[in-house]
Amino acid sequence: MGKRVAKEVSIAIADAVKLARAEVIAAYPITPQTHIVEHLSELVANGELDAEYITVESEHSAISAALGAVATGARTFTSTSAQGLALMHEILFIAPALRLPVVMVVANRALSAPISIWNDHSDIMAERDIGWIQLWAENGQEAVDLVIQAFRIAEDRNVMFPTLINIDGFTLSHVIEPIELPDQEEVDAFLPPFKPKYKLDPRKPLTMGPVGVPEIYFEAKKAQDEAFKNTRRVILRVWKDWAKRFGREYNPVETYRTEDAEVVLLINGSQAETAMTAVDKMREQGKKVGLMRFRLWRPFPIQEFRKAVSKIPVLAVIDRALTPGGVGGPVGTEVRSALYNAARRPRVVNFIAGLGGRDVTVEDFEEMAERAAFYLKKRPKEAYEMIGVRES
Repeated sequence: MGKRVAKEVSIAIADAVKLARAEVIAAYPITPQTHIVEHLSELVANGELDAEYITVESEHSAISAALGAVATGARTFTSTSAQGLALMHEILFIAPALRLPVVMVVANRALSAPISIWNDHSDIMAERDIGWIQLWAENGQEAVDLVIQAFRIAEDRNVMFPTLINIDGFTLSHVIEPIELPDQEEVDAFLPPFKPKYKLDPRKPLTMGPVGVPEIYFEAKKAQDEAFKNTRRVILRVWKDWAKRFGREYNPVETYRTEDAEVVLLINGSQAETAMTAVDKMREQGKKVGLMRFRLWRPFPIQEFRKAVSKIPVLAVIDRALTPGGVGGPVGTEVRSALYNAARRPRVVNFIAGLGGRDVTVEDFEEMAERAAFYLKKRPKEAYEMIGVRES
């Protein structure tokens, strides 16, 4: 069995990449993800990881190098954050279209301006539509597990899509936690060697991503979207196998104390654990409050989500990113859209919190739950006038 150690989460993620036997690392430093690729460079330099370590001149080059490597059949990893992810934007769309299963960790950080190195979700919310499988980690153990799982998911012959794992910058990436690292033999049994369907090989030339004239572009994108939505089956199968082998379960939508809840908070990332403390405190006071979060963000788990909220009166969605000029935060907008035709749906209240690394305390979560609870007693117009948010 694996060993339990106290490690910085970024270092543990690098160890997980090592356990996955990554063959190419494309690296460029940007706070707060730098410790991941720094430790990987040490592992390669020390001979602990047999991989090609490519130092590049920008994040645009990092993702370009990663796609070139995975296209030749090499298991490939990279990581980035904030402006680095934004600089990758042009190339990010190419990976899913060419079915190149690179794995990336994004240490979520606020986008400038003003300059901020602290955590929110503005970077990943700007990249919702890139066509990558997107997962959320709340703590170090989940980050380690999801990295190993991501290689198996991405490289499955019925998937072949790039996969990224979101971890909150600093509040998760730089903390030291007790983490159980599996043995190499356990990971090898779970994660087979990468065997791509197609790869670049000078002995068998082929073209990837030729010009898509109007007569075929529409069909190509529709086929890509259908294949992307079908990855859900493999994701669920991989999570089931992981639970059987390692005893830790993962689900597309995960809940906490929602069975009889009248108000449920929905928040993604490491602050969900702070919100759990608020839920426990309010439960002790006799208040029926619960918590929900997305483990799988793309493809959006609409079936699981609708089922999870079908008996909830009020859902308080807490966004950690803005949609300037929009009708709420990006998660709130997504949730309302997913519920539009649902037979049973809660009233949705949308809050924006924690931008630029601003602390969101237990008391803040209590206040949001209390404000959302106005909808249980007041008519909609009275409720949203009292709590100062727009009715959804």
